[in-house]
Amino acid sequence: MVKGEVKVDTTRVAAFLAMTILLSRSYEPGWVFPFGHWDIGICLGFCPAFGGIGISAMAMLWKKGKKGVPKDYQKERLIMVEEQLRRRGISDRRVLEAMEKIPRHFFVLGDYRDSAYEDRPLPIGEGQTISQPYMVAIMTQSLELKGRERVLEIGTGSGYQTAILAELAQKVFTIERIPALTERAQKALEDLGYPNISFRSGDGSRGWPEEAPFDGIMVTAGSPDVPPTLKSQLAEGGRLVIPTGPRFTQTLYILTRERDRFTEEEVTGCVFVPLVGDYGWKDD
Repeated sequence: MVKGEVKVDTTRVAAFLAMTILLSRSYEPGWVFPFGHWDIGICLGFCPAFGGIGISAMAMLWKKGKKGVPKDYQKERLIMVEEQLRRRGISDRRVLEAMEKIPRHFFVLGDYRDSAYEDRPLPIGEGQTISQPYMVAIMTQSLELKGRERVLEIGTGSGYQTAILAELAQKVFTIERIPALTERAQKALEDLGYPNISFRSGDGSRGWPEEAPFDGIMVTAGSPDVPPTLKSQLAEGGRLVIPTGPRFTQTLYILTRERDRFTEEEVTGCVFVPLVGDYGWKDD
């Protein structure tokens, strides 16, 4: 052998690479040798030729591969549902199941992904937020959805609340005044496979008269008063859930339509970003 030349035992190299592939299959179904460990696999795959360090090389590859797998946060979702929702009085089984199923972290900005299941709102860009899980749950529960309803959502935002509604209603119509948020939410919801959502960019305080009446209307922004446009688009027996009051502190109400009369029920205090539009606040 020429000085400086390395003799490679091809049998050991092949065996080592086969082991790394088996390891990659074993820890996450559907992830077979992703790009996250190609670099280490190629660089360290030849280490057995240098004598006896193949096991440590495989251990390093295993560690790298684990970091390359997207976290699904299933444990965090279960804790969120149990500690933040059930223990605080959310009892609608379908709402709890939907929030246990839907990946909230999929709808937040990357820097906040590890905080997605905490008991607080989070920024989503454009000066907007994703509501805390409890507020999403109590607003959804207040609609009393059974599965056959047509629901109007004012304020698509991240699309998380939209996904919850799409799990529980037959059809969801959602309006967002900020086009960038509409585009981002629509992509996320289409990626998750929801076929029962229609999107619109525009003034949510005007509602969606062409598709009225609605069995349920949810407003995810604070309004000084209940827009008459939304009341007029509510079906007989329908429920309108909306936070109203001063700009920086509101009360969440449920309005139920009985012919031309509306009964009003106070739910809880809350703070939302403003509903901007002709029948809401005039500016940000």
